[in-house]
Amino acid sequence: MSRRIIHTDAAPAAIGTYSQAVACGNTASTTVYMSGQIPLDPKTMTLVNATIEDEIHQVFKNLAAVAEAAGASLTHVAKLNVYLTDLTHFPKVNEIMGKYFSEPYPARAAIGVAALPKGARVEADAVLVID
Repeated sequence: MSRRIIHTDAAPAAIGTYSQAVACGNTASTTVYMSGQIPLDPKTMTLVNATIEDEIHQVFKNLAAVAEAAGASLTHVAKLNVYLTDLTHFPKVNEIMGKYFSEPYPARAAIGVAALPKGARVEADAVLVID
């Protein structure tokens, strides 16, 4: 099994000691472990946070950019974790998620947290499977 680091300038640079994603596997099947994405603009590294909807869209755009750098897309997401500082925003996540994912949807967890990096209100990470 091989391991390769995934990086793209189309998503925010890591703001800590982690990679945007790590792909593990072989030519038959690869699993990509994507680090959490908050709603940072990859060019300015500032939060896109005028509204919660803006934050959610930016998180999914960032995840899509990392998936593309791995040679995949959001259709390859097998597991998605969404972290929210306010779970009342969960209906907005559902609504906006439908613009980035289609059936069959990935497995998903929604987790309420006290705080996220840089004051973000939403973060998501994912696991992709590429066959």
